[in-house]
Amino acid sequence: MIVRDFDEITRNDPERVVSDAQWSSVRMLLAEDGMGFSFHITFLEAGSEHTFEYKNHFESVYCMQGTGSITDLATGKTHAIRPGVMYALDKHDRHTLRADEELVMACCFNPPVTGREVHRADGSYAAPEDAEA
Repeated sequence: MIVRDFDEITRNDPERVVSDAQWSSVRMLLAEDGMGFSFHITFLEAGSEHTFEYKNHFESVYCMQGTGSITDLATGKTHAIRPGVMYALDKHDRHTLRADEELVMACCFNPPVTGREVHRADGSYAAPEDAEA
C-alpha cells in the first residue's frame, strides 16, 4: 500500500514538486511507484493560458477548485471548467487551458510520468522510452 501526504511532499520531497510557467504540480504517484499511471495535484495561476498536446500520454483531469475553460484546438469547441468537471484527452488532443481563477486539478497520466519531464516546444512530453532518465 502506498500512502502519501500532500503537505509532507511539498515540505520534504522537492523532487516531486515540479513548476513551469504559471503552473506547479505535486506528483503524488510517479512511474517508479509501479501503478501504471501517475497522479498529480496541479495548480494553474489565475489569468494563465497553456497550450498542450500530450502525443505520448493520455491524461484525465478533474477540477477541484477554480474556474476556466478548455478549448479543443482540432474542433474549436470550448468547455467551461469548474469544480466537479472532468476532461479526458483520449485522442492526445491538442488543447488550450485557461484559468480565470486559480485552478486546482487532480490529474492522471498514462503511461505514468517520471517527474523529470519538461514540456517540449509543441506542448508535449517525450515518450517514456525517450525521456531523460
